[in-house]
Amino acid sequence: MVEIVILAMVAVFLGLRLYSVLGRRAEHEEEPIPRHFDRPDEPLPDAEPTTRRSSLPGAALLKRDLPAGTEGGVRAIAAADPHFDVLAFIEGAKGAYRMVLEAFWVGDKQTLREMCDEDVYESFAAAIDAREKAGEKLDNRLIRIEDVTIKSAELDGRMARVSLLFVADIATVTRDREDKVIAGSLVDAIESRDVWTFMRHVDASSPDWKLDETDEG
Repeated sequence: MVEIVILAMVAVFLGLRLYSVLGRRAEHEEEPIPRHFDRPDEPLPDAEPTTRRSSLPGAALLKRDLPAGTEGGVRAIAAADPHFDVLAFIEGAKGAYRMVLEAFWVGDKQTLREMCDEDVYESFAAAIDAREKAGEKLDNRLIRIEDVTIKSAELDGRMARVSLLFVADIATVTRDREDKVIAGSLVDAIESRDVWTFMRHVDASSPDWKLDETDEG
Protein backbone atom coordinates (compact mmCIF):
# COMPACT_ATOMS: atom_id res chain seq x y z
CA MET A 1 0.00 0.00 0.00
CA VAL A 2 2.84 2.40 0.81
CA GLU A 3 4.37 1.86 -2.63
CA ILE A 4 1.01 2.54 -4.34
CA VAL A 5 0.59 5.78 -2.40
CA ILE A 6 4.13 6.88 -3.31
CA LEU A 7 3.57 6.08 -7.01
CA ALA A 8 0.29 7.99 -6.96
CA MET A 9 1.98 11.03 -5.44
CA VAL A 10 4.75 10.89 -8.07
CA ALA A 11 2.14 10.69 -10.85
CA VAL A 12 0.28 13.70 -9.48
CA PHE A 13 3.54 15.65 -9.17
CA LEU A 14 4.56 14.89 -12.78
CA GLY A 15 1.08 15.78 -14.00
CA LEU A 16 1.21 19.16 -12.31
CA ARG A 17 4.68 19.87 -13.76
CA LEU A 18 3.52 18.88 -17.25
CA TYR A 19 0.43 21.11 -16.98
CA SER A 20 2.59 23.99 -15.75
CA VAL A 21 4.94 23.75 -18.74
CA LEU A 22 2.27 23.19 -21.40
CA GLY A 23 -0.06 25.76 -19.87
CA ARG A 24 2.58 28.50 -19.91
CA ARG A 25 3.56 27.61 -23.46
CA ALA A 26 -0.07 27.77 -24.58
CA GLU A 27 -0.56 31.13 -22.89
CA HIS A 28 2.61 32.41 -24.55
CA GLU A 29 1.50 31.16 -27.95
CA GLU A 30 -1.86 32.90 -27.57
CA GLU A 31 -0.20 36.31 -27.05
CA PRO A 32 -0.47 38.59 -30.10
CA ILE A 33 2.60 38.63 -32.30
CA PRO A 34 4.31 42.05 -32.20
CA ARG A 35 4.04 44.02 -35.44
CA HIS A 36 6.86 46.18 -36.81
CA PHE A 37 4.74 49.31 -36.49
CA ASP A 38 4.24 48.65 -32.77
CA ARG A 39 7.97 48.97 -32.08
CA PRO A 40 9.58 50.64 -35.11
CA ASP A 41 12.93 50.77 -33.35
CA GLU A 42 13.06 46.98 -32.97
CA PRO A 43 12.67 45.14 -36.31
CA LEU A 44 11.32 41.61 -36.30
CA PRO A 45 13.98 38.86 -36.03
CA ASP A 46 15.29 37.52 -39.34
CA ALA A 47 13.46 40.30 -41.20
CA GLU A 48 14.97 43.01 -43.33
CA PRO A 49 14.43 46.45 -41.77
CA THR A 50 11.91 48.43 -43.78
CA THR A 51 14.28 51.43 -43.76
CA ARG A 52 17.99 51.84 -43.40
CA ARG A 53 19.29 55.14 -42.15
CA SER A 54 22.53 56.52 -43.47
CA SER A 55 25.47 57.42 -41.28
CA LEU A 56 25.42 61.03 -42.38
CA PRO A 57 26.37 63.29 -39.49
CA GLY A 58 23.45 65.47 -38.50
CA ALA A 59 21.29 64.27 -41.41
CA ALA A 60 18.19 62.15 -40.81
CA LEU A 61 17.92 60.77 -44.33
CA LEU A 62 17.03 57.40 -45.74
CA LYS A 63 20.06 56.30 -47.70
CA ARG A 64 17.93 54.93 -50.51
CA ASP A 65 16.59 58.45 -51.10
CA LEU A 66 20.02 59.84 -52.01
CA PRO A 67 20.52 59.67 -55.78
CA ALA A 68 23.87 58.44 -57.04
CA GLY A 69 26.58 61.06 -56.90
CA THR A 70 24.93 63.27 -54.28
CA GLU A 71 25.93 61.58 -51.04
CA GLY A 72 29.41 63.12 -50.96
CA GLY A 73 28.02 66.65 -51.17
CA VAL A 74 25.37 65.95 -48.56
CA ARG A 75 28.02 64.51 -46.24
CA ALA A 76 30.19 67.60 -46.66
CA ILE A 77 27.30 69.97 -45.88
CA ALA A 78 26.20 67.91 -42.88
CA ALA A 79 29.76 67.80 -41.54
CA ALA A 80 30.09 71.60 -41.85
CA ASP A 81 26.66 72.25 -40.33
CA PRO A 82 25.65 69.75 -37.61
CA HIS A 83 22.10 71.15 -37.68
CA PHE A 84 21.62 70.27 -41.35
CA ASP A 85 18.84 67.71 -41.72
CA VAL A 86 18.10 66.62 -45.26
CA LEU A 87 14.53 65.51 -44.69
CA ALA A 88 13.71 68.79 -42.95
CA PHE A 89 15.49 70.67 -45.74
CA ILE A 90 13.39 68.97 -48.42
CA GLU A 91 10.17 69.72 -46.54
CA GLY A 92 11.24 73.35 -46.18
CA ALA A 93 12.11 73.48 -49.87
CA LYS A 94 8.60 72.31 -50.75
CA GLY A 95 7.18 75.23 -48.78
CA ALA A 96 9.63 77.64 -50.41
CA TYR A 97 8.69 76.33 -53.86
CA ARG A 98 5.03 77.06 -53.24
CA MET A 99 5.69 80.47 -51.66
CA VAL A 100 7.98 81.67 -54.44
CA LEU A 101 5.62 80.53 -57.19
CA GLU A 102 2.60 82.14 -55.55
CA ALA A 103 4.54 85.36 -54.89
CA PHE A 104 5.56 85.50 -58.55
CA TRP A 105 2.05 84.82 -59.77
CA VAL A 106 0.52 87.66 -57.73
CA GLY A 107 3.47 90.01 -58.22
CA ASP A 108 4.63 90.03 -54.58
CA LYS A 109 8.14 91.42 -55.05
CA GLN A 110 8.80 91.82 -51.34
CA THR A 111 8.46 88.09 -50.67
CA LEU A 112 10.56 87.29 -53.72
CA ARG A 113 13.32 89.65 -52.55
CA GLU A 114 13.39 87.93 -49.15
CA MET A 115 13.53 84.40 -50.56
CA CYS A 116 15.73 84.79 -53.64
CA ASP A 117 19.25 85.98 -54.30
CA GLU A 118 19.69 89.16 -56.32
CA ASP A 119 19.97 87.61 -59.79
CA VAL A 120 16.90 85.40 -59.40
CA TYR A 121 14.93 88.25 -57.86
CA GLU A 122 15.78 90.56 -60.77
CA SER A 123 14.58 87.96 -63.27
CA PHE A 124 11.28 87.51 -61.43
CA ALA A 125 10.82 91.26 -61.03
CA ALA A 126 11.47 91.90 -64.74
CA ALA A 127 8.89 89.28 -65.72
CA ILE A 128 6.34 90.81 -63.31
CA ASP A 129 6.95 94.30 -64.74
CA ALA A 130 6.53 93.03 -68.31
CA ARG A 131 3.32 91.26 -67.37
CA GLU A 132 1.88 94.34 -65.70
CA LYS A 133 2.85 96.52 -68.66
CA ALA A 134 0.94 94.16 -70.97
CA GLY A 135 -2.08 94.34 -68.68
CA GLU A 136 -1.97 90.66 -67.94
CA LYS A 137 -2.21 88.77 -64.68
CA LEU A 138 -1.75 85.16 -63.71
CA ASP A 139 -4.41 83.08 -61.99
CA ASN A 140 -2.32 79.95 -61.46
CA ARG A 141 -2.81 77.15 -58.95
CA LEU A 142 -0.24 74.72 -57.56
CA ILE A 143 -2.37 71.58 -57.38
CA ARG A 144 0.19 69.25 -55.84
CA ILE A 145 3.89 68.53 -55.58
CA GLU A 146 4.30 65.00 -56.86
CA ASP A 147 7.98 64.46 -56.09
CA VAL A 148 11.16 66.20 -54.93
CA THR A 149 14.57 64.71 -55.73
CA ILE A 150 18.05 65.91 -54.89
CA LYS A 151 19.94 66.48 -58.14
CA SER A 152 23.21 67.73 -56.69
CA ALA A 153 24.76 68.94 -53.46
CA GLU A 154 28.07 70.65 -52.84
CA LEU A 155 29.99 72.66 -50.27
CA ASP A 156 32.03 75.42 -51.97
CA GLY A 157 34.19 76.80 -49.19
CA ARG A 158 31.57 77.58 -46.56
CA MET A 159 28.74 78.04 -49.07
CA ALA A 160 26.34 75.11 -49.35
CA ARG A 161 24.31 74.57 -52.50
CA VAL A 162 21.64 71.94 -53.08
CA SER A 163 19.73 71.49 -56.33
CA LEU A 164 16.30 69.86 -56.25
CA LEU A 165 14.05 68.59 -59.02
CA PHE A 166 10.42 69.49 -58.33
CA VAL A 167 7.75 67.56 -60.20
CA ALA A 168 4.41 69.30 -59.71
CA ASP A 169 0.97 69.66 -61.23
CA ILE A 170 0.13 73.29 -61.96
CA ALA A 171 -3.03 74.80 -63.45
CA THR A 172 -2.14 77.95 -65.38
CA VAL A 173 -4.43 80.76 -66.47
CA THR A 174 -3.56 84.16 -67.95
CA ARG A 175 -6.17 86.94 -67.84
CA ASP A 176 -6.29 90.30 -69.61
CA ARG A 177 -7.26 93.73 -68.26
CA GLU A 178 -10.94 92.82 -68.47
CA ASP A 179 -10.26 89.66 -66.44
CA LYS A 180 -10.97 87.46 -69.45
CA VAL A 181 -9.05 84.23 -69.85
CA ILE A 182 -6.66 84.53 -72.78
CA ALA A 183 -4.59 81.39 -72.13
CA GLY A 184 -4.65 78.24 -70.02
CA SER A 185 -7.29 76.55 -67.89
CA LEU A 186 -7.87 75.88 -64.21
CA VAL A 187 -9.48 72.55 -65.10
CA ASP A 188 -6.51 70.91 -66.82
CA ALA A 189 -3.32 70.94 -64.75
CA ILE A 190 -0.04 70.34 -66.53
CA GLU A 191 3.09 68.67 -65.17
CA SER A 192 5.90 71.06 -64.38
CA ARG A 193 9.51 69.94 -63.85
CA ASP A 194 11.72 72.59 -62.27
CA VAL A 195 15.28 72.38 -60.99
CA TRP A 196 15.84 74.93 -58.24
CA THR A 197 19.15 75.48 -56.49
CA PHE A 198 19.16 76.77 -52.92
CA MET A 199 22.21 78.20 -51.17
CA ARG A 200 23.21 79.07 -47.62
CA HIS A 201 26.43 80.02 -45.84
CA VAL A 202 26.87 77.31 -43.23
CA ASP A 203 28.18 79.82 -40.66
CA ALA A 204 25.23 82.19 -41.06
CA SER A 205 23.14 82.85 -37.97
CA SER A 206 19.97 82.62 -40.04
CA PRO A 207 18.79 79.09 -40.91
CA ASP A 208 17.13 80.33 -44.11
CA TRP A 209 18.22 79.15 -47.54
CA LYS A 210 17.84 81.41 -50.58
CA LEU A 211 16.85 80.48 -54.10
CA ASP A 212 20.06 80.82 -56.11
CA GLU A 213 19.09 79.47 -59.53
CA THR A 214 16.08 78.18 -61.46
CA ASP A 215 15.98 75.92 -64.50
CA GLU A 216 13.68 73.50 -66.27
CA GLY A 217 14.02 69.85 -65.36
